[in-house]
Amino acid sequence: MKAQRPSRRKFVSNVTTLAAALAIPLDASSLLAGVATPAGDISLREVAASKGLVFGSGVIQRHLSTNPALAAIVEKQCGIVVPEWELKWDFLRPTPDTYNFGPADWLLNFAQQHQMKFRGHTLVWYNALPKWFDGTVNQSNAQQLMLDHISKVVGRYAGKMHSWDVVNEVLLPDDKRPDGLRNSQWLKYMGPSYIETAFRAAAKADPSALLVWNENWLEEETASGDSKRAAMLSLLQDFRKRGVPVQAIGIQSHLMGDHSTIAGPHFQKFLEDVGKLGLKILISELDVADTNLPSDVGGRDNIVAHQYSQYLNTVLQQKAVIAVLTWGLSDQYSWLKDAKPRKDSVAMRPLPFDGSLAPKPAFQAIVDALQNAPPR
Repeated sequence: MKAQRPSRRKFVSNVTTLAAALAIPLDASSLLAGVATPAGDISLREVAASKGLVFGSGVIQRHLSTNPALAAIVEKQCGIVVPEWELKWDFLRPTPDTYNFGPADWLLNFAQQHQMKFRGHTLVWYNALPKWFDGTVNQSNAQQLMLDHISKVVGRYAGKMHSWDVVNEVLLPDDKRPDGLRNSQWLKYMGPSYIETAFRAAAKADPSALLVWNENWLEEETASGDSKRAAMLSLLQDFRKRGVPVQAIGIQSHLMGDHSTIAGPHFQKFLEDVGKLGLKILISELDVADTNLPSDVGGRDNIVAHQYSQYLNTVLQQKAVIAVLTWGLSDQYSWLKDAKPRKDSVAMRPLPFDGSLAPKPAFQAIVDALQNAPPR
């Protein structure tokens, strides 16, 4: 059954209420305007570079190779790209003994042709494991399998990677461990030392790449956010004392458009504390889920833009932040369409460019935040 479209009066009421909750300085008429900001000759890549920052995006080889218009947008807007899927285990390793490097190699070549930096994502994750993993990996062989994987994959791209997400989403306070770690397969087979083992192996395979711990749900000003930040900071402090080569953290930043608890004082203090440890920070997978926002395009786009604005204007004040990457550039290819779909089946609009590759208010919000950032 097709969802009923709310009346204009009801929509204005819904958006105005939500805007007030999010402290958006817009009146109802501007929310209803829905006019995309023209990009003109503006390049996020160039604006970021003028402040000593790098702007980029997650990309998928199949999309770039079949959509020249998307490839042109990525080339113009991005100073760094990261494969969304092509370096994850389930994509890269069809069998325990074979690797499919072709798509990742294609993306590296694309980046090099257009003078972009290239990031690797990800070496160790509890998710996106191949079907053969559970029947093959056990306590006796897990460590050697991980070491072989890191040596082969990182070694292949040694000297060509800006950075690697060595571990991804290793924390889950809800699992009730004192250290806050997620009860993953890697933890089960190798114990908490698997993180250190992975970083030391990556540093050996490519001493030139920036080695990153990538983590999710760090930005919410909630009890859960506090727990995750505290666990991460404690582990980072221990790693620094013992010389574990964690050099940066990635903050995924998959923001919720209807949340007003993003990037508050506890999160800001966390960023400061990470910076004081001498670590760099990457905003590694930024987007704004509009799953629960009103259906009207104009109002929705302005709320999404506001979330980009307030978040980036907060995090970019920290000079430890060196890069901002959105998880895709065009709404047409956003992972959120499947992961967090809208109940009304209206097209999702979480990224700077819409499905036709036209810039949206979110694009201008990112431009403004980059221009407002202090120089690095």
